[in-house]
Amino acid sequence: MNVKDRKQREIDSETTTGILKRVIAENGRDHIRGYAFAVACLIVVAATTGFIAWISETVINEAFANRRGDTVILICFSIFAAFVLRGLATYGQAVALSKIGNSIVARYKRRLYVHLMALSVGYFQEKRSAQLTAKINQNVAGIRDVLNMTVTSIARDLLTLIGLVAVMVSKDWLLSLIIVLVAPPLLFGLRYISRRLRLATREAVEANSRVLGALQETIQGISIVKAFTMEDELRRKVDGIIGRAEGRANRIARLSERTAPLTETFAGLAISSVLAYAALRTIYGGVAPGALFAFVTALLMAYDPARRLARLQLSLERAAVNARMLYEILDTVPHQRDLPGANELTFSKATVEFRDVRFSYGNGEEILKGVSFHAEGGKTTALVGPSGAGKSTIISLIPRFYDPQSGAILIDGQDIATVTKQSLRSGLAYVSQQAYLFEGSIRDNIRYGRPEATDAEVEEAARLAYAHDFILAQPQGYDTPVGEQGMTLSGGQRQRLSIARALLRDAPILLLDEATSALDTESEATVQKALDEAMSGRTVIVIAHRLSTVVNADKIVVMKEGMVVEEGTHEELSHRPGGLYARLHNLQGSALELSVRADVT
Repeated sequence: MNVKDRKQREIDSETTTGILKRVIAENGRDHIRGYAFAVACLIVVAATTGFIAWISETVINEAFANRRGDTVILICFSIFAAFVLRGLATYGQAVALSKIGNSIVARYKRRLYVHLMALSVGYFQEKRSAQLTAKINQNVAGIRDVLNMTVTSIARDLLTLIGLVAVMVSKDWLLSLIIVLVAPPLLFGLRYISRRLRLATREAVEANSRVLGALQETIQGISIVKAFTMEDELRRKVDGIIGRAEGRANRIARLSERTAPLTETFAGLAISSVLAYAALRTIYGGVAPGALFAFVTALLMAYDPARRLARLQLSLERAAVNARMLYEILDTVPHQRDLPGANELTFSKATVEFRDVRFSYGNGEEILKGVSFHAEGGKTTALVGPSGAGKSTIISLIPRFYDPQSGAILIDGQDIATVTKQSLRSGLAYVSQQAYLFEGSIRDNIRYGRPEATDAEVEEAARLAYAHDFILAQPQGYDTPVGEQGMTLSGGQRQRLSIARALLRDAPILLLDEATSALDTESEATVQKALDEAMSGRTVIVIAHRLSTVVNADKIVVMKEGMVVEEGTHEELSHRPGGLYARLHNLQGSALELSVRADVT
């Protein structure tokens, strides 16, 4: 058994009872009044059901044996009242439990969202976002179902069954004893099925999450799918995933529905035997039929609650699996936590310093190998070098998306590992290569930089980012919805909104991760103007593949294979014989010259 399977076995070993205790401990006190009302209603349902079975003896004897019409009318009225009361109680408990259940689902969704925000970037890189979202959607109802099924089964089905069994015992104790003694084989069979259902349910949830994940990825990447004619290949892939999910669902159906022949066989044997015994006693023993009729009525009415109780363990197993998988996410401990007594980061000159920083992703190859450099406050430091040199990793370490294995990163002489992440990140603004916009309007997306900003401040930031004019040209101006991930806007427009968001934040340190490399020449020129505005008077650490965008940087740090190999200004590095920067600069200059010649011809 591999490590993953062993870990999964340990997770699944937590009993349904343990999950139930945890769910009750976390939610029971908050909804005790609602559950008390629901339980009261369910007790009424159980009591009226038992009353209907109990009074049937009187109906038969008074109507058919004693022929008392006045008594029959009174009895029938009481039966009618019992049904009305049971209907009202059923409505009351259903509404109460639905309201509580919806509240629990909403609470756990909020709790999950807050918890996910506390997890590190590394957690989300290890998980496929589409599958994670699908798994949450499928499992969050498990918490509600565990509680509601427990309450309804105990307060309605169990009490109803107890009441009806009491009626049966009062009418004929010998028959009742025989029926009770036949039940254990049924319980053992259901217990065996429930154990097998637990694993099948987990497999089904995993399979369904992959289906939903594949659908979400296809929708998000539909333009790439069509551009590369990937329809047939993805159709075959998704068809296989759906087929596996269908197989898991069919297995659950086979396991779940095995209870039907078990319970129906038991019920048929019990009811037919009782009817035969009752009929023979009445025919040959001259026993009044009222008591036996009441016994049979109670037995027939006991069938539904007994059947639901028999399936309770199976239903609870499925709900507990959902709840358990949800708790797997909630119990994930954030990799990065503020140290006890962490201080607030204070900014003065906003200098950034790396001291012998080493870093690797998980247990992989070392990405940064003793990186050291100094970014002066209020000046621009550019990181250049071949792909894979570790430039983007450096940008990720400054906001503490990850923590280095050794070394230190200091801002104004303060080790960022010893300060709160909130105070650190509040002093940073970030513009990535792929500008990400959220659901909402253009104004909303800019305001994320500083939620308390006024509309005038938002529009001023847009002007500085050279975005104001194209925003006004939109159908609703600043209130125009941006569409999913900003797909209604061009790449240059999205990037300028991202820069406006950074400008509005007005942070002392600005991080730019190849902010213009994905743009065409015209868009790049406009965005570069916006970046010049954003960089003014701030400490800027910028990554650029196009060296022409960083020739005016105050310092250029050249990286190769996770190490700093050169430092200096553009003038110093471009004339350094045999230097890596000089070689990269010459290569890009030659490529630009060839491009210009091609345009001319």
